[in-house]
Amino acid sequence: MVIKVFLASSSGSTAIKKKQQDVLGFLEALKVDYAPLDIACNEDNRMWMRENVPVEKKPTNGIPLPPQIFNEESYCGDYETFFDAKEDNAVYAFLGLPPPPGSKKREVPMEECNGDEHTEEVEAEVGGETGEEAAEEKVAEEKEAVEDTEESLEDTAPVKEEEAQEEVEDEEAKGEDDQPVSEEEEELRQLEEEEEAPEVTEQEEEDE
Repeated sequence: MVIKVFLASSSGSTAIKKKQQDVLGFLEALKVDYAPLDIACNEDNRMWMRENVPVEKKPTNGIPLPPQIFNEESYCGDYETFFDAKEDNAVYAFLGLPPPPGSKKREVPMEECNGDEHTEEVEAEVGGETGEEAAEEKVAEEKEAVEDTEESLEDTAPVKEEEAQEEVEDEEAKGEDDQPVSEEEEELRQLEEEEEAPEVTEQEEEDE
């Protein structure tokens, strides 16, 4: 398929010349094969262009102005429609050409559509852990933490018992010191004093 661009090489309109240059330059940039057809020097080209431009696309005076673009015998559009297609990145569709391989949207396989799910599975496999293994590991960590807490409580318990025992002993000793002297002990102490007193008296008499 050949793109035909009808233009006027000897047009006195600066606007028409600029439009023609824009179309040809863009087609060359896209490396699209095209055939420039001059309507100024070739009457057949001018008549063919006027006859094949659709009536609804012709201006009010019925004479279409260049540039006019065709794909073989099929009408594509004028400069305005070409410019709109260029702005929308739809020039190939405008020209009726298949897009090049680089710009064609690649079909995504169903496997890739579920990319997130697939990625999570791969990460689980690479990490060497499945969901069950992760749960078991978590339970083991919690169990270990409980055991550490119990050991800490066991180590603290004997210390507290020893402290409590010492406090009881101190209280008992203090109670003994504070306990009043009983009557029996008082009587014994008095008897001992009386026994010591006569002995001293008898010794004094003998000395005299």
